[in-house]
Amino acid sequence: MARQTAKEKRTALYCRLSKDDGNYGDSSSIQTQKEILARYAADNGFGNISYYVDDGYSGTNFNRPDFQRLLTDIENGEIAVLITKDLSRLGRNYLETGVYLELYFPEHNVRYIAINDSVDTINTETVDYTPFRNIANELYAKDTSKKIRSAKRARMQAGMYVAPMAPYGYKKDPADYHKLVIDERYAPNVRKIFELAKEGLGVTRIAGYMNAQHILTPGAVNETGGFERWYNGADDPKRYEWGPHAIRNILRNPVYAGHLVTNKVLKPSFKSKKRFSVLPENYIIVENIHEPIVSPQDFELVQKLITSHRCAPDQSDGWENIFAGLIKCEDCGRSMSLHKTKRIKRDDPIDMYCLMCNTYKTHGTSDCTAHKVEVRDLYQEVLADIRRHARAAFKDDAKMTDNLLKQLGVGKKKQSGIITKELKEKKSRLSEVDRLFQKLYEDRVKGNISDRNYQMMNRKYEEEQTTLQRRIEEISALMIEEDSKSDNAEQFIKLIKEYAGIKKLDAALLNTLVEKITVGEKKETEDGATQEIKIYYKFIGNIS
Repeated sequence: MARQTAKEKRTALYCRLSKDDGNYGDSSSIQTQKEILARYAADNGFGNISYYVDDGYSGTNFNRPDFQRLLTDIENGEIAVLITKDLSRLGRNYLETGVYLELYFPEHNVRYIAINDSVDTINTETVDYTPFRNIANELYAKDTSKKIRSAKRARMQAGMYVAPMAPYGYKKDPADYHKLVIDERYAPNVRKIFELAKEGLGVTRIAGYMNAQHILTPGAVNETGGFERWYNGADDPKRYEWGPHAIRNILRNPVYAGHLVTNKVLKPSFKSKKRFSVLPENYIIVENIHEPIVSPQDFELVQKLITSHRCAPDQSDGWENIFAGLIKCEDCGRSMSLHKTKRIKRDDPIDMYCLMCNTYKTHGTSDCTAHKVEVRDLYQEVLADIRRHARAAFKDDAKMTDNLLKQLGVGKKKQSGIITKELKEKKSRLSEVDRLFQKLYEDRVKGNISDRNYQMMNRKYEEEQTTLQRRIEEISALMIEEDSKSDNAEQFIKLIKEYAGIKKLDAALLNTLVEKITVGEKKETEDGATQEIKIYYKFIGNIS
């Protein structure tokens, strides 16, 4: 073995260990690598040694702190020989590893040695097979990456929390770091954010509230994320600066309703550091996996408020459009927008507004008419309707249930057992026809029936089978539909009874009870102008 002659230069002993290599025992440890490299250097006359160590860095890329320091020393002409335990310690990306071996090291007069792979660039024959070893190393890295992703996906599907940091308002369970428990230091802030959203406030106003209360941001309270690098110190004002994006992220995150949504981003390959968003249908969703900070009902309500843009912006006069996203034109179906009327300023700001069809606003009378309605009139109409139904449900919920079922088209047949009886009879007859089919086939095999009679009876039984199966499906579907309507009526009554004594409307109440409100065009009659307003409630639709 040739000995080092460039005494003024150093011998670099490079060690690398990735996190994925950490469980394979002492043979891959940094200390073991150092001992192997030091012994080899001493046995082969390589002096003036320097260690370069990257502990916990993957071999699939070369952006490692000490490797970059090594390259700087090579550029400065300080390194004569570079030694690693094997090629995989240098890197597992065969393309880049090949560039270093065949171009970079020779151009900088650096001799490279991989001990276990018998590679020594001073001997060109040992380098000829190096590309194949590099490919094998990369395949190993690819296989390892695939196994890690597979194991991580399995943990996600099992409802295990795999992210390094807990969401704001939660902390990792000390007994099981794959589970979340509520952190009561910050959970009240999350509840307040949802409460404000239910009241109709937008993300900008909620952020303003949090800022005014001087509440620490999620980044500032995270104790494990290294966020301290963003701030100048403990009293940095940025630690209390909430933005709309942070509020929206909290309001949109199902984790606060007790669910886990993972697999939202994906890397195109194990080499790439870029991440791409995954389509929602490919998310991994595990419901009811930990204690929620807000109820699932409140979470769903807030999603509808956000999606429908019902968190209305501030009006300059202090009134907010609590009907935003709910009001539709009865004729064209489009939303109706808020307009300020040209009149003397009123004491109550609500009296300064009306709603008008967006189609009419955009295209004029060629496509629709104005359907103009005063907001005050709409408010009083909706409030009165809700109070009327709420009082009826509170006074006699059984009577109201009967009335709703009649409106929903749920007849007395199911309640009296007529439908159930017919279904039982049809199923019994179908079983009998199946037995007759079997007997007919046996008679045909035994020769007890002619071909002509067999074919005739076969067609008859097939037709009856088809008719029976169709009717059974119809009855089953009808029973499911009526059960659903009955459940919906019960849910609506249970919901609206809570509002028997309401005095005023707000966005949260409306979006809890109401699906939509349609406004018809005004019609002139002998008794004056009339305008039809239909309220479609959750679960049951319009109640006449």
